[in-house]
Amino acid sequence: MEPPLNLFVPAALVALVGSAASVAGWRRAASWLGMVDDPGPRKIHAEPTPLAGGLAILTGWLLALGAGALALYTFWPDPTTWSALMHGMTQRAGQLGVLVGGALAMTVLGALDDRHELRPGVKFLGQWLVASAVALAGIRITLFVPSPWFSYVVTVLWILALVNAFNFTDNMNGLCTGLGLIASWYFAVLAARQGQYLVACCAFAVCGALAGFLPWNFPRARAFLGDSGSHLVGYWVAVLAILPHFYSELHPRWHAVLSPLWVLAVPLADLVQVVISRWRRGQPFYVGDTHHFSHLLVRAGLSPTRAVLVLWSAAAVTGAVALVW
Repeated sequence: MEPPLNLFVPAALVALVGSAASVAGWRRAASWLGMVDDPGPRKIHAEPTPLAGGLAILTGWLLALGAGALALYTFWPDPTTWSALMHGMTQRAGQLGVLVGGALAMTVLGALDDRHELRPGVKFLGQWLVASAVALAGIRITLFVPSPWFSYVVTVLWILALVNAFNFTDNMNGLCTGLGLIASWYFAVLAARQGQYLVACCAFAVCGALAGFLPWNFPRARAFLGDSGSHLVGYWVAVLAILPHFYSELHPRWHAVLSPLWVLAVPLADLVQVVISRWRRGQPFYVGDTHHFSHLLVRAGLSPTRAVLVLWSAAAVTGAVALVW
């Protein structure tokens, strides 16, 4: 069965247009609410910049989700595709509600941090509550271990790791947005190839929403993701890595479950090396510094723009491995 491009392309386009068109409005709202990133010692921008990216990306994705639901019930695609989508909706209606609620919660949590600079413990508690809700809804990593507690713990740790990994990569114009775009595209393709069309539609909508915001964020940033955006990107990428069934009776290759590690190799490697670096220096892991891959590349002689392009390229290469893995 051929992937229904007549569903995937509109999902991405609606999200792209919705995200891009809403940035201007969210920039004004962010400035009015005090969600602005001021210049500082670890900052590369010279003027206050609105933290509007998360709200714009969420807007585009929700518009695509609503438009997709309307199209599904109004303009039926071919019967086979419609049946596959309805099966996914029926099986995952409750989970989809939890996922949407989790996206809203992560965005609000990040927005509160953007506005009030929450204490690390408070922010981590919020992340844990959202991750726990996802795991309790049955969206879990199993790794062939038949233990509910194991799958719960691994899933929560996975979501927490990715949310913070993408939060860490939000240190140069376009880096976090681009890495999220690349990762969500690979997960969309992997899901579509396996006939998991509902997951693929959600992933392509994430791609579109990120693509719509990227021109506002790279190479010159007129708006930043902020914690609202990096939390949302990390959350969605983590979830999109869990939703597809990489291993099945039709695809009985155990190593396929490692595909997400290839897709997310760059942000995960950056997270690991930064945490180790801070631990060696006796610095709390949640205190920011300039020892990320992007900063190391700049100190090696690259411009910030070229450093971002190098890391995007690395992510594209490692993600391609997952397609043949």
